[in-house]
Amino acid sequence: MGTSLDRMDRRTLVVAIDGPSGSGKSTVARGVAARLGLRYLDTGAMYRAVTWLALDRGVQLDDPAALTTLAEAATLEVTTDPEQPAIVAAGTDVTAAVRGAEVTAAVSQVSAVAGVRDAMVRRQRELIGAGGIVVEGRDIGSTVAPEAAVKVYLDADATTRAQRRTAQDGGAATQAANTEVALRERDAADATRTASPLQKAPDAVVIDSSTMTIDEVVQAVLDRTAAVSA
Repeated sequence: MGTSLDRMDRRTLVVAIDGPSGSGKSTVARGVAARLGLRYLDTGAMYRAVTWLALDRGVQLDDPAALTTLAEAATLEVTTDPEQPAIVAAGTDVTAAVRGAEVTAAVSQVSAVAGVRDAMVRRQRELIGAGGIVVEGRDIGSTVAPEAAVKVYLDADATTRAQRRTAQDGGAATQAANTEVALRERDAADATRTASPLQKAPDAVVIDSSTMTIDEVVQAVLDRTAAVSA
């Protein structure tokens, strides 16, 4: 007899994974997508791409109207292959560039603009389409795809997240304290913005990954998916 995962219709499945920076959303979402043969969408990369465009074109970050116009007109090409996710902005591959320090420092301000979020949410919903995708971000289960069959809020304590982010960025262990301060500031900015704040959807399952390996978290999401699809 096949498992519920075997029987589910992956073509319409939407798995929403939300959580703060450094909680492991990207790695876990890609792992789940690869295991289930689904597409993968990193919505944060889309906001980072708009931020990169703003910095590249000299758009003032304190000008919501200009940022909204930029986001609405931006040409973004998103690759949803979990093995090789990529994003191209205005013809430039910015997959690596959007992870740079300058973009990271500015993305919270840009993504807090309601017009920018409206523009990106429309595009994200178009990419999700009928389903068959794992989507990660900060407002997926609450705003972008509230109808998602599986909703997970992935969390971890700030110290652990800072250590992970520092290691991911190739920094020295002594930098973790500064990274933790930056993460806490980002958490506060994301949670208190007016437009689509970082929050757990009411029906999302919380997974605290502080003491878990990536494989354990991936399996926990797969288990939740199987339970929902049973």
